[in-house]
Amino acid sequence: MNKVLEQAKLIKEDIVSYRRTIHKNPEVGAELPKTKKFVMEKLKEFGYEPKEICESGIVATIEGSKPGKTFLLRADMDALPMKEATNCEFKSTNGSMHSCGHDMHAAMLLGAAKLLKQNQEQIEGTIKLVFQPDEEGFTGAKNMINAGVLLNPTVDAALAMHVYSGAPSNMVLCGLGTSMAGCIRFRIVVKGTGCHGAMPETGVDPINIAAHIYLSLQEVISREIAATESAVLTIGKFAGGDAPNIIPSEVFLEGTIRNLNKEVGEFIFKRINEIATSTAKMFRGEAEVIELSSVPPLTNNNDLAHELTGYMKDIVGEKSVSVLEGNGGMGSEDFASYSYEVPSLYVIFGAGTKEENPLFGKPMHHEEVVFNEDILPNGSAILAHSAISWLKNNK
Repeated sequence: MNKVLEQAKLIKEDIVSYRRTIHKNPEVGAELPKTKKFVMEKLKEFGYEPKEICESGIVATIEGSKPGKTFLLRADMDALPMKEATNCEFKSTNGSMHSCGHDMHAAMLLGAAKLLKQNQEQIEGTIKLVFQPDEEGFTGAKNMINAGVLLNPTVDAALAMHVYSGAPSNMVLCGLGTSMAGCIRFRIVVKGTGCHGAMPETGVDPINIAAHIYLSLQEVISREIAATESAVLTIGKFAGGDAPNIIPSEVFLEGTIRNLNKEVGEFIFKRINEIATSTAKMFRGEAEVIELSSVPPLTNNNDLAHELTGYMKDIVGEKSVSVLEGNGGMGSEDFASYSYEVPSLYVIFGAGTKEENPLFGKPMHHEEVVFNEDILPNGSAILAHSAISWLKNNK
C-alpha cells in the first residue's frame, strides 16, 4: 500500500470529524465566519501559518527541504441555501446545507495538510493550500485570484477535486480539454406602469412583456446557435405582482446560460439583451439585463491530466481512474478561473452509489443527498501524493 495512503487511513477519524463539524455548521456565499475560523484553527494546530487574503479566502503554504516549483491544492467551503432533510446525526439545522459536498472537500484538504506535514522532507518545492469561499456564486475563485492567490510564490500548476454522488466510491473521473461548461447568471428587470386589473389600458403590463421576452428567448438556442455547439439557456425565476387584480410595475426574470465555448456564451448574453430591450420597447415598457456573475468553461491541461491521474492510480488503483475525451456535462465550476491562469486539473471523485448503499442514491444539490465518508482518507491521500509527486518530477 502507498505510504501516504497508509498514513491517511490512520487519521480517518480526524478527517471525518473535520467534515462533520463543517457539515453541521454550513454557511453560504462569500462570508463564512465559522467555517473560516475552524479551518484556520486546524491549520495552525498542524503547524501552518494561514492567511486570509480576501473575505473568507484562506491560504497556507508548506515548503520542503529542497527548492522547486509551486503546486496549488484548492478546496471550496461554501454551502447552499436549502434545508437539509437527511437523518444524519450531524445534520444541519440552520436552513442551509452542504448538499454539494464542499464540506468533504475542505475536510480532505485539511487531511492532506496534515499528511504533508508528516512528509515535509519529501516535498521538493512549495505546496499552496487554498480554502475558497463562494464557489456556488462564482465569485470565490475570481476574488482569490485578484487577491494574489497565484503569486508569492508564483503557482506553476493547480489541482482541485469534487466529490460526486452517484459515482462509485473512490472512482476518479477526469475529462481532457474543455470538460465543464461556462455559466453566466443574469437578471432581466422589466418595467411597466402599474394599474388596476379592470383597466389595463391605463397602464403598461410588465407581466405581458416578460412573457413575450421569455417565449422569444426560447428561439435563441433553436435558431441562432449551431447544432454542433452545446449551449443551454434557462429561466429559473419569474416573479412579479402581489395581488390577482393589480398589474404590477415591475417583473423579474433570472436565469443562466451554459456553454462550452466562451464566445457562444457571450453571443447568447448579447442576444438576451437585444431581445429583452426591444420587446419591452415594442410594448411601451423598458427592460434591463444585468449580469449577476459568470464563470468561463473549465479547461483541463491534458499533460497535467495524464501525469496526475497516474499518481492517483497509486492511491485508488488502475481500474478506478478513468480519463475521458470530451466534456462531462453542462454543469459549471468556478475553478475554471484558475485554469485560464495556470495549468490546472479538475477531477471528479466518486462518493457512492445506491447499489453500495441506498442512502447514497440521491443526486447532488438534493436535500437528502448523503456522501460516503469512507472516501475521505483516500481523497486526502490523492491530494497530498499528487502534489508531492508532481513537484518531484517537475523540478
